[in-house]
Amino acid sequence: MTSQVQPSDQDLWSAIAAGDEVAFGRLFDRYARAVYNHAFRLTGSWMLAEDVTQSTFLVAWRRRGEAAVLVDGLALPWLLVVATNTTRTEWRSARRWLAALRRLPPGRGVEADPADDIVARLDDERQMADVLAVVRRLPRAEREAVALCLWSGVPYREAAAVLGINEGVLRSRVSRARARLARMVVDATKQRDER
Repeated sequence: MTSQVQPSDQDLWSAIAAGDEVAFGRLFDRYARAVYNHAFRLTGSWMLAEDVTQSTFLVAWRRRGEAAVLVDGLALPWLLVVATNTTRTEWRSARRWLAALRRLPPGRGVEADPADDIVARLDDERQMADVLAVVRRLPRAEREAVALCLWSGVPYREAAAVLGINEGVLRSRVSRARARLARMVVDATKQRDER
C-alpha cells in the first residue's frame, strides 16, 4: 500500500482560488470540526455553532479570489478569525431580531424548536454559557487570544500572525487573561460560599 501525500493548505487555497470545488471540500473536511468547536466555544450553542461554521466556509468560498492569510501555509488560523467575526455578526443580528420580536403583540412569538429538549445539548450550552459569562468580562483582545490559543489550540506564532500583532504581545494577552479569569473564579467561589 502506498500512502498518498495530502496537498498543503497553500496548494488547496490556490486550487480553490481557481474555483476548484473538490479542493474546497478537502479544506472543509480538514478544518470543519475545528471551526465548529471554536464556534461552540464562542457561542455556547451547538445550533449557533453549526450556523457559524456554515457561514465561515461560505465566506471562505466567496473570498476565494482574495489572498487568505495563511500562516506558515496553514488556513486554520484564518478560518478561526473568520468564524470569530461571523459570530460577532450573528450576535448583532440576533439582538436586532429579538428587539423586533419584543415589538410584536403578545401571542405572536416563534415556536420553540423541539431540538432544544435534548438534554445533553442543553447541559453543554448551560455550562458554556457560564464560561462565556466570565470570559465576556475580559477585554476583547484578551477574549480573542483565549479563543484562538487556549480554546482552539492555535500556536502563539500563528495566532499572532493572523491577528497582525507581535507574538510577545499575544503571549502577554493570554497571560493577563489567565490571571483575570483565575481572580474571577476565586471571587465567584467566595461569593457563592458566603451565601
